[in-house]
Amino acid sequence: MSQYINQVTLIGRAGQDPDCRFFESGAVKASVSLAVRGQKKDETLWFDVEAWSNLADVIANYVRSGTTICVVGELVLDQWIDSRTNELRTKPVIRVQNLELLGSPRNQNQQATTTPTNGTPPVPSAEEITNANF
Repeated sequence: MSQYINQVTLIGRAGQDPDCRFFESGAVKASVSLAVRGQKKDETLWFDVEAWSNLADVIANYVRSGTTICVVGELVLDQWIDSRTNELRTKPVIRVQNLELLGSPRNQNQQATTTPTNGTPPVPSAEEITNANF
């Protein structure tokens, strides 16, 4: 019997600053759209990405519009009832299980651990992210 795997790996740029939601239970969710190159030269594909808990904190603190990231996650379908039409709506979303920060939106030549001039916290290196206990 074969195993079925639901795993998506994407590398792209954040399309906007993350949208962060804080729930009464203490859970945190960060959502961002990710622009990825398509198969054609000028094609851009957009994916909705969401992360929870510690990964949501990393996205909230370090990802800004234009940041290059690599996400590994599972494809899930968000479903809801449209309040205007009363119809069932479905949207595919990548639920992040692993994240790597690959580049800053400001200056791609800047070292990952330097502090940006706008006073935001320094971006951790890939090694620091890999060794973090999530």
